[in-house]
Amino acid sequence: MELTVQGRPAYAYTGGKPFDTALPCVVFIHGALNDHSVWNLLARWFAHHGHAVLALDLPGHGRSAGPPLDSVEALADWALAVLDAAGAPRAAVAGHSMGSLVGLEMAARAPQRITALAMLGTACPMKVSEALLATARERPLAAIDMVNAFSHSGIAAKPSFPGPGVWLHGSSRALMRRVLAGGAGREGMNLFEHDFRVCDAYANGLEAAARVRCPVSLVLGALDQMTPPKAARAIATALRADSVTLPAGHSLMTEAPDGVLNALRRAFQPAAPPA
Repeated sequence: MELTVQGRPAYAYTGGKPFDTALPCVVFIHGALNDHSVWNLLARWFAHHGHAVLALDLPGHGRSAGPPLDSVEALADWALAVLDAAGAPRAAVAGHSMGSLVGLEMAARAPQRITALAMLGTACPMKVSEALLATARERPLAAIDMVNAFSHSGIAAKPSFPGPGVWLHGSSRALMRRVLAGGAGREGMNLFEHDFRVCDAYANGLEAAARVRCPVSLVLGALDQMTPPKAARAIATALRADSVTLPAGHSLMTEAPDGVLNALRRAFQPAAPPA
């Protein structure tokens, strides 16, 4: 789905179904150096089960024009502007890693519009080591390899999604290299270092949590080396969130596809009517 957001082209994958503003909306927000494709299983399931879906390419990522935005707060304002452009008055939001911070800030800035929030592979603050920042700046291809090693809990995944024979490390590496290679509006920019610095700089998580009014769920990887579960304790407490811990690393959507889908189905199910 092609949109114009803040005067620039933006793209959202709708899960293989036309976007219907009459249906409850679910927005998916990817993490650093990723794009909408990390959500394809989840986006398709919700789109084929009674929801309108927007799996976003953030500015400067995938098919959305740059320049990339410099803060979580600016990304949240942009994502809310996507809802306006699509004609969606309210939405549930799922965000992974950097995207989880964007979802948190959306729910804080527009509590009347966000009906539920799921934060996957999250931490708050989401600090990035100086060594990894330096590698991302000086040797981004090596940093991609490092992050993929840290993000997966094993060498090979069980035969499941995307399918038998798929090498999760390799497919994630290929995606990150493609996103790093560039798109409209970000020529010459090192997007990997940029995204890491956006995560590292976000300091308003607990203040944002105090303004959130919707139900919140955390989906965490027990073996996550990028955002270990203990790093989410403070934000989970502040949000009074339900937490699910899955046997996976940071790449939850591919390492634990069934567990993530089940967690999001519970998180986004309609509230029961009062007795």
